[in-house]
Formats: sequence, C-alpha cells, structure tokens
Amino acid sequence: MAHTDKIKIGLIHVPREIEVEVDDVDAFIRDFENAFDGNGPVWWVTEIDGRRHGLVVDKVAFVDVEPRRDRGAIGFG
Repeated sequence: MAHTDKIKIGLIHVPREIEVEVDDVDAFIRDFENAFDGNGPVWWVTEIDGRRHGLVVDKVAFVDVEPRRDRGAIGFG
C-alpha cells in the first residue's frame, strides 16, 4: 500500500488552507526552502496525482506536515 504525507499550506489573507498529498516529504521541504531563495515569485507544488498548484511565495504564511498515513486504510481509525 502506498504511503503519503498530507501537507497543509496557509496563505496570507486567505481563510482556508490548501491541502496536498505528496509521497516524498523531504523533497517537498527542499522545494519549499528553495522557493524562498529568490528562485522566482511562484512556488509550484505538485501532488501525487499530478495536480499542480502555483503559490505566490510572498503570500505563504505556513506549511504544516502531518504524519505519514496509510492511503489504503478502511474503517474507523
């Protein structure tokens, strides 16, 4: 079964968070850190299903990485 990490991204002046799932949280964190090193005004985030989100770097308020979870879990847990 595939394991993924759920990540919540908060943006300044936006009332709700963006939630994405990635399979390599370490690569995600590296990309996040590189986005703030002057590599451009937009940080592109790609989910495991290929969906892409373009986020304005100056508007990112926080990134919250939830613990790894089993994607195939069924039932109450």
